[in-house]
Amino acid sequence: MPAYATNMRMKFPIVALTLEIITIILFAVFVVYDDGKHHGHDDAHSNSSHDEQQPMDLYPMFQDVHVMIFIGFGFLMTFLKKYGFSSVGVNLLLAAFGLQWGLLMQGIWHLDDGKIKINIFKIINADFSTATVLISFGAVLGKTSPVQLLIMTILEITIFSINEHLVATVLEANDVGASMIIHAYGAYFGLAVARVLYRPGLRNGHENEGSVYHSDLFAMIGTVFLWMFWPSFNSAIAEPGLTQLTAVINTYLSLAACVLSAYAVSSLVEHKGKLDMVHIQNATLAGGVAVGTCADMSIGPFGAMLIGLVAGIISTLGFKYLSPILASNLGIQDTCGVHNLHGMPGILGGLAGIVAVALGKKEGGNAAMQAAALASSIGFALVGGFLTGFIMKLPFWGQPPDQKCYDDSIYWEVPDEGEENEESLAHADHSKNKAEA
Repeated sequence: MPAYATNMRMKFPIVALTLEIITIILFAVFVVYDDGKHHGHDDAHSNSSHDEQQPMDLYPMFQDVHVMIFIGFGFLMTFLKKYGFSSVGVNLLLAAFGLQWGLLMQGIWHLDDGKIKINIFKIINADFSTATVLISFGAVLGKTSPVQLLIMTILEITIFSINEHLVATVLEANDVGASMIIHAYGAYFGLAVARVLYRPGLRNGHENEGSVYHSDLFAMIGTVFLWMFWPSFNSAIAEPGLTQLTAVINTYLSLAACVLSAYAVSSLVEHKGKLDMVHIQNATLAGGVAVGTCADMSIGPFGAMLIGLVAGIISTLGFKYLSPILASNLGIQDTCGVHNLHGMPGILGGLAGIVAVALGKKEGGNAAMQAAALASSIGFALVGGFLTGFIMKLPFWGQPPDQKCYDDSIYWEVPDEGEENEESLAHADHSKNKAEA
């Protein structure tokens, strides 16, 4: 095992501040407030109906998406018993930098008089670009340093913006809820990185790779926030009016049906019919992922529910049977199971979109372009992920040694366990004395 220099004292501040200063300079040169006057190439998703909206009309949608990014994704990854600080804390770090970089990378395709005009619509899309990084983060959770993850963020969002432009503007494919360009892309990018960063020393697992009662409970906070706000995620950039309402309803129903199938299959495959918290935390969200591509299409309420039903089944089965195969046979150590929550349901969403367009459920749609968009998203993810993985594998980024993986203490000041236990005992004694009094 190589000897890694994990001290972040100089390298992390230098990398973080350098990236931020470069970003500020680029903002000073290119970014201005949106004044409502458009003279150049407008946003690919934007149209006359978006232009007619008031500047703050989309703000409630933005807030919902923002909650998903910072609370939903952050807390969903707190299931590891000794990695809660990093799950929520590094999630905040990556999202904060990612949204800035996303505004730049997406904005350069739609310059207006040589400037990126920032508005609510664009910051929603910036949050979307950040979601790809947070999905990939789940695949390598516990095995990477903050510096490595900042490098991954800048590369992944750059490649994402190219694929998004290709899918939305060149191919003119429909992916309003981003099953393909965010979920499938983020999952397979992360899996490619995880494959390159494979650690033979973790082949048989790690003592900190599991959860405890309270860490699983914290992860369910993330699940519930994501589940509640997913209709906003899938409808935020849809056409205002009935189309947007369709996206909300389809997502709402798909998520509901997904919960039932995920619970049912979890009980079916587990010993004595007990529910597995890993399945409940993740597979219950697969319906939101899978219905994304055709969320704004007239697939009917039953169609949305059918997609959610299938998504819950394949996601739960993936956690139970496929993840161990990926780890043992392909060397892909997927910490959070992003392949099961975002990868396979993302592909399902892409396939559902192809079928829906072929059946005429989207006016002006082209099934061949939908298929090309799915292939493009997976192709960019795998190639970009492998290249990024090799860059992240360089030994000077401060990655943790095998024995310190899944442990906050290598990068964070954490309370001493002895002190924690003493405080708990003292609190218990105080409560007991109070009760006796």
